[in-house]
This record gives sequence, structure tokens and C-alpha cells, in this order.
Amino acid sequence: METLTIESDKKCGSKLRAKLTIGLFGFGVVGEGLYHVLKNSRTVDATIKKVCIKHPEKERNVAENFYTVDANDIINDDEINLVVELIDNADEAYQIVKSSLLKGKSVVSGNKKMLAEHLPELIEIQRTHNVSLLYDASACGSIPVIRNLEEYYDNDLLKSITGILNGSSNFILTKIFLENGDYDTALKQAQDLGFAESNPAFDVEGYDSMFKLIIITLHAFGTLVKPEEIFNCGIPNLAPCDIQYAKEKGLKIKLVAQVKKITEDSFTMYVMPKLVAPDDYIYSVENEYNGVIIEGEYYEKQFMFGKGAGAFPTASSVLSDITARAHSYKYEYKKHTFFTPPAYTTDTEVQIYLRYRESLAFSHFDFENITEKYSSREYSYVIGTIKLSSLQKIKNLLPKLDVFIAAID
Repeated sequence: METLTIESDKKCGSKLRAKLTIGLFGFGVVGEGLYHVLKNSRTVDATIKKVCIKHPEKERNVAENFYTVDANDIINDDEINLVVELIDNADEAYQIVKSSLLKGKSVVSGNKKMLAEHLPELIEIQRTHNVSLLYDASACGSIPVIRNLEEYYDNDLLKSITGILNGSSNFILTKIFLENGDYDTALKQAQDLGFAESNPAFDVEGYDSMFKLIIITLHAFGTLVKPEEIFNCGIPNLAPCDIQYAKEKGLKIKLVAQVKKITEDSFTMYVMPKLVAPDDYIYSVENEYNGVIIEGEYYEKQFMFGKGAGAFPTASSVLSDITARAHSYKYEYKKHTFFTPPAYTTDTEVQIYLRYRESLAFSHFDFENITEKYSSREYSYVIGTIKLSSLQKIKNLLPKLDVFIAAID
């Protein structure tokens, strides 16, 4: 039997892989994680030349001349050919990313809010300036969902994407639901471990998941939807009676994001808690883990699972983007470029569980039909179908109401 020997051509490989000199914005949980991950990586010829930080008084384990507080020290440095942006503030991130692209520098970003709000402009800038904007780390922590949608699922056969996209809210639900913890303690623990964002509302109210879903939808279906057009609600109003209801039915509660084709020419999307059955892939996704179900016309359902929060899982995803850029990789936005993208609609019905305490709160919900009712002195609930467009109309009112909503399949 003959054996096949493949010899690596290092000289050829060096031509294919560019040497990257990185300017890093942000040295928090993920930024410092990237610093350590990059030091131990043998897959890419990349070094961090300078890190731009906001709080120079903070104690750090790296030499002082490694840092700067002036963004221009990175943006105007001709030696730096890749900017990595890992800060919380979306407005500042936008200015950093836009300025870097206009300067002819490729960018890796993890700021999902900034991307969801500015992608059309940034995509056009990278096209006209022949640079690359990569952001796989913005969507699902360590799960490479965007690259897979671009390359493996680059056909027009997708039906839906459903998943747990926020590791911190899932961590909180695990502590509450499986360990009988209380909401405030679980939230504090998530923040102490670096899972929760600096503003917890971003995670627990579903905004983080919504921004991620917008990015995923662009690569899945080729359509970019504005944040204000999407219904999202979260878990802050989750009460013991909601947990009790779920347990009595043999279900769990997860914060779920979903984009789903309704017809060949239309799709819908939302983020809300969901009552999940044991036969659902995401039923067993716990703690800071994410889980994504990709459903297609012919390959049915495929499941991706991995850590969605934490320093090293997210930093590893950033490293993957850096390595891809070393090989001159760019997103091609194939669904938008080569297919006719479907239109977004909220003209569709969803079945929900609605728990409320006052009839005035219930009066804001325009149900199409109700299949189950329960009332007691402490609380009431109904199960029924309602238009997604109807929920969208009262989206901004919901945080003021003592209600809890969960989708039901």
C-alpha cells in the first residue's frame, strides 16, 4: 500500500499568510484573554503593538509603554495593519471601526450593538477601501456561526435559526431554575464571573441576543433588519409562579432568539423567553453555554454548542477572525449578493404564555384566540395566539408592566 506524504512549504505558506501588527482597543475580560491566547498561538504571525485603554490608573501586568489613551496612536500608526476592537461602548466602537477602515486598516470587532446599527455603512466602506471587517466573535462567543453561514450554509436552503445566544442570561436561568437560586444573586454571580455585560439590562432584557440575531440574519438570509423593528423581551419579571408552571409541565424556560422563514419571500424574527420541552436541542444547554439550531430544507436540523461568555472562549473566536484575516479572508455576503433576500414581516402569529397580576395589564394584549386560562388571588395566566405585530406595538410598554411572556411551540 502506498502512503501519501504531504510536506509543508513554509516559504509558500509565508506568502499566503500576512504578518499582522495589531492595535487593540480594550483590555477588559476579552481583551486580556486575547493577549494571553495570542501569546500561545502558533497558527498566526501576529503581535499586539499597542493597546488603547480608558482607565490608565488601573493596575495591569504589562509594561506601561504598551498602553495608550489616545485612539489616534493606533489609527494613525502605519505599522499597524489590523485593528481589534473589544470595548463595551457602541458609539465609541463605531468611531474606532469607521476611522480604521477609512485609514485602510482591516478590523476585527466584537461589538454586536454597533455592528447591528451600522453594518450597511461599514460594509460599503470596507468595499470601497478594499479592507476587511470580521466579527464572528460578536455573535455566539466560541461558536463560529457566522463563518459557517457564509461558507457551509452559503445556499438558499435555510429555513430557520433558533438559539440561546446570550451566555449570561442562560447562566442566570440555570441558577434560578435548576439550583433554586434567586434572580439578584444569580445576576451578581454572572457579573463577578465576567459573563454579564457592564449594563445587565443589555443581557437580561434580550437586547444582546437581538443584536446578535440581526447579524446572524444578514448572513443567513441576506436581509438587514433595524433593531427598532424587532420584538424583544427578557427575563427580569420571571417569578416563582412561572417557574412552577414550567416545572409542572416538564419544561424549562430559556431566553431564545429565532429567525424563521414564513414563505419563500418572507421571514420573521424575535427574542423572548420560551417554554422548552425535553426533546428540544436547547433544553440541556445550561450555564454560560450557547446553543444554535440551524434548520434547512434537506439537511433538517443541525446543532452547534459552545461557551457563549467568558474571557478565553470569546478571545478564541477573536483569534479565529485574526487568523482568517492573515489569510486575506473577507465576508462575501453571499445571500445578499447572489440571491433575492426575503422581506422581514411581523404579520404572523405566535403562541405565548402570558402571566399577569392586574386586568389592566392584560388589556394591552390583543389575543387572536385563547386556549387556556387560570386565575387566582395572586396571579393569572393565559395561553393563546397573538400577532407578532401586536406585541411589537407594546414592546416599549412591557418593562412598565408586571407581566411575563414566554413563547410556546
